Amino acid sequence: MGVNGLPGLSELFGDTLWIYTSIIGALLGAAFLAWFRDTNMGLWAYAHFDRFLDYLVNRWGWTWLQEPDNIWRKRYPRITKKIDELERRIKELEK
Repeated sequence: MGVNGLPGLSELFGDTLWIYTSIIGALLGAAFLAWFRDTNMGLWAYAHFDRFLDYLVNRWGWTWLQEPDNIWRKRYPRITKKIDELERRIKELEK
C-alpha cells in the first residue's frame, strides 16, 4: 500500500487488465457502429437521433448542435472543387 491507504504506483501499473479490456471494447464498439449505420435499423436510429437534436435546437435554442450550411464543402472536397470550377467557367461564358 502507498500513502494514506491508497494503492501505490506498483499496484496501479501492475493491474493492467482494465487497459486491454477497454481498448478491445472500444474497437468492438467502433466496428459495430461502422456496420450498424448502414442497416435499416441504423438508418432509423440515426434519423430519430437527428430529429431529437433538431428538436433541442428548435425548443431550447441550442445552436451549438447545428451543423453549418456549408459543411458539405469540407466533407466532399473533390465535388466542391469541381462545382467551383464549373461556376467559374459559367461566369466567364456569361461575360
